[in-house]
Order: sequence, then C-alpha cells, then structure tokens
Amino acid sequence: MTLEGTFDVALSPQNDDNAPAGRMLIDKTYYGKMEGIGTGQMISKRLENGTAAYFAIEEFVGKINGKNGDFTLLHSGFMNADSQSLDITILKGSGTGELATISGKMDITKESDKHFYKLDYNL
Repeated sequence: MTLEGTFDVALSPQNDDNAPAGRMLIDKTYYGKMEGIGTGQMISKRLENGTAAYFAIEEFVGKINGKNGDFTLLHSGFMNADSQSLDITILKGSGTGELATISGKMDITKESDKHFYKLDYNL
C-alpha cells in the first residue's frame, strides 16, 4: 500500500564538543493517512565543498490507515556535487500493536517550506 501526506519537522542542534559530526534531535508531526509523531536523533557531516552525509533513527508512534502502533525508521542520505541519495526504511521487526508486521520504505521531499512523505508499506 502507498500513503502520501505532509509532515512538520523541528531539528534541535545538540552541542557535542570535540565530535567530528553534528547531532540533532528530531521532532516530527505527520498528517494524513500516516498520523502521529516521529522522534529521533540525526548525525550529520557537511564539508565546505558541499559533500554531506546523514544518518538518523526515528521512532514513529501513531496510526497508519487507522491502525495503531509504532515502528522505527532508519534514514541514510548522501550528497556531493554529482549526485545525491536518500534511503529511509522501516526496521523490519520493529512494529508493535496493529503495525507489528509492518515493513517498507519512505520517500520525503521538500517544496518551499513544506515537507511531504510517501510511504510504501506492507502489513
């Protein structure tokens, strides 16, 4: 099944002295057929030449098509002058409640200041 909708996100930078990468706390609110909150942490590195990478673990709690539960999303993203990639997957086995057997992938896009998600999943 595929769901599409929007989400709000707030990133809170953390002060980790002597760390080679930045860390942020993630707070999201999802709207649409995926309704709930996402919280997590992101580790990122950006170089002056524009090369960047990030990894995050996000815990979603809420409803998917009216089914209650939670699950973990694993994020990894890379970009440089030639290309970029973003991979967001549901950690298989992380689902609970009515979402206990969930698996799948998510795509996110940003247009102006608005964030959009597309969740392809199986239950």
